[in-house]
Order: sequence, then structure tokens, then C-alpha cells
Amino acid sequence: MRFPAWIFFACFFQFLSLSAVTARSQAADTTVLFVNKTNDFEITGDGTAVNWSNEKWLSLPKRNENGPDYITRMKILYSDSGIYCLYYCQDDKLTSTLREDFSDLFNEDVVEAFFWTDETVPIYFEYELSPFNYELPILVPNIKGNFLGWRPWHYEGNRKTRHATHVFRNNGSVTAWTAEFFIPYRLLKPMTNIPPSKDSHWRANFYRIDYDKKVSDWSWQHTRTNFHNYERFGTLVFK
Repeated sequence: MRFPAWIFFACFFQFLSLSAVTARSQAADTTVLFVNKTNDFEITGDGTAVNWSNEKWLSLPKRNENGPDYITRMKILYSDSGIYCLYYCQDDKLTSTLREDFSDLFNEDVVEAFFWTDETVPIYFEYELSPFNYELPILVPNIKGNFLGWRPWHYEGNRKTRHATHVFRNNGSVTAWTAEFFIPYRLLKPMTNIPPSKDSHWRANFYRIDYDKKVSDWSWQHTRTNFHNYERFGTLVFK
């Protein structure tokens, strides 16, 4: 049985369209991120260090329907001494009243990074930074979903993070904010598989929370239940 030519071409172009959509979806949902190596550099808060210039932005998808669809993205690098992260957060209202490190920063606007360095041990490092440069660095044991953060001891000298933020304004109105931070490997002790070397693998996830109206959140990998669903973290591959 022969079909008219127009039916063949219609089916062919529909196939191409579906293939393109599938390819885009697969590209957006990738779970692997390659991390380039860098020399150590100074943190400025606005990402102007030349070390960032050749790094591509990783877009963080919005995971719920609340609030505006702000552009949210990040970059990551590693050095012989630690991990560097840079976040860009489009925004027109900052909800950030806490003015103390180790506060419950997650209850206001914040960016977060989780690093699970060894999949054989259910312990990961969580780092949070607010728009006004207040931080929350904690080590999190997570035993079958039962988790609690622990503050670092002797948090001083070469065990301390370096961090800075910058708020962008246009005619006095907020348009975006950036967060930049460095996490030294010394702070992550006694976690294992540290420091990473070429071809090392860590699990990780990256988040943003915004409180313009209702709570909005963005993440690299969709953890579904909560940010501490570490089995759903993505994979970092160090180059």
C-alpha cells in the first residue's frame, strides 16, 4: 500500500522536531559537570577575576511555579588548595535581613553548594551565602534521611573560606546579585577523596532560594524531596 508523499514528509518533519526536543531535554538534564583547574586567585564578589573568563555558565533550572523566573547560573573551578564557585542571580527584591554568620540563611534569599566527596560515606559539606555576604558552612552527616549540620571547629587561618558578594543596581533598583566563594580543602577534613586530582569524581548539587513572594528555588539536579536528597546529586569530574 502506497501513501501520498505529503504524509511521508509530514511524519519525517514531526520526527525531526521530536528528536530536537529530546536532544534539548537530554542536554538540559545532564548529571555530569566537568571542572577545570585554575591557579589560586582573589575573590571579588562580582566574578571579574580573569580566571573565570573562559568558563561557561551552568544554568540552574527553576523547580517550582512560585515567583518570577529569574535567570540563575553558576560557575565552578578547582585549584591545588580548594574549590571556587561563582553564582549570578537575577533579582529585583532582596529578602535578606540576617546579619550574622551561621544564621538560618536558608530562610531568606541565599545560594547553596553541597559537596559529597566520597559516595561510600554519607557525609557531605554544605555552604550557604546570602546577598550581604553572610555565610553558613556546615558538615552534614545524613544517615538514611536523618541529618543535622555541624559547625567547623578551629575555623580560622587556612581553614577559613574566602567569600564576597555584589549587588547590581540600576537607578537605585536591584537588578541582580552575585556570590563568589572559595572553600579550602583543609576545611573539609576529615572527609575523604580530598583533594581531587585529574579524573577524580565528587557528587554535588547547587541551589538558589528566593523569597520575593512565595518560596522559589533553583537547582542543578532536581532532588524532589529536599535539598539533602544526596543520592540525586550530580557528578563532578575534575579535569
